[in-house]
Amino acid sequence: MGITLALLAMLCFAANIFILRAAMARMSIEWGFLVMLAVNVLFTAVAWALELHLRGTQFAFQWKGAAWFALSGVVGIFFGRRMLLDAIHALGPARTSVLHSSSPAVTLIAAWVLVGERLGAYELALMALVIVGLWVTQTSGGAGLGELRPAALRRGAVFGLLLIVGFGVGNALRGLAMRTWSEAIFGSLLGTGSALLCQAASIRAWPRASAELLGGDRRGLALFAASGVATACGSILTTSAMGYVEIAIATLITFTTPLVVFPVSVFVFGNREGLGLRTVAGAVMVLAGVALLALR
Repeated sequence: MGITLALLAMLCFAANIFILRAAMARMSIEWGFLVMLAVNVLFTAVAWALELHLRGTQFAFQWKGAAWFALSGVVGIFFGRRMLLDAIHALGPARTSVLHSSSPAVTLIAAWVLVGERLGAYELALMALVIVGLWVTQTSGGAGLGELRPAALRRGAVFGLLLIVGFGVGNALRGLAMRTWSEAIFGSLLGTGSALLCQAASIRAWPRASAELLGGDRRGLALFAASGVATACGSILTTSAMGYVEIAIATLITFTTPLVVFPVSVFVFGNREGLGLRTVAGAVMVLAGVALLALR
């Protein structure tokens, strides 16, 4: 069940990468990120209301778990996701998806330190297989990293490193919260809510923000709102998966977005990221690792 939930989360995050690429062409990241977080909160609040109506057990608030969920939102959503937006803008969706997929290595270490979660040699070997496979899927054709301008490459590398740390630690904190208080949807609401508050506090020019949002491109607003729905679904599914499988493994599965991003980039959007034997070999490694983790 945990692997299935994590794979569904991966599809949500993969779709989000393409939604953001279209959205950022029409609206600035700063205001679009605010829209995305606001929709995150609204969508998750509706999902929690439905869960309260349908659940068979009584909801019991716990301060400790709530604090961990809120902190995970600040680190993983506000900081990590903002770095993801900047990395996509600097490097493009395909390259960013590969950097994004490196975060489980940080999650593995953070989960060991924070939760005491230890994986066996077999699980570690499979995680290594998947991570290496994700890196192998990088194409070496016309869209290679080397063709970026040096300044853009340096800027993108910094954003990439920060998003790896942000998502890695943020996911470990979310897993710690789930071990303390198993409330995936309400926990996601706390996380996105705290991220929204941080983003709102970071905005200095609210009159300008209001003017840009009210007079902004309607399609851009709609796309950032769609990104909010996609990331809210991905966050809820990832958090739920952590209740069934190890934190590091749930995170690893959700970060296999290149399996979707690369073929869609080529066959749907006509990008220059060519699919060659290297990409296919990497995809086979990733699929094999995921399948073996699911069957263990």
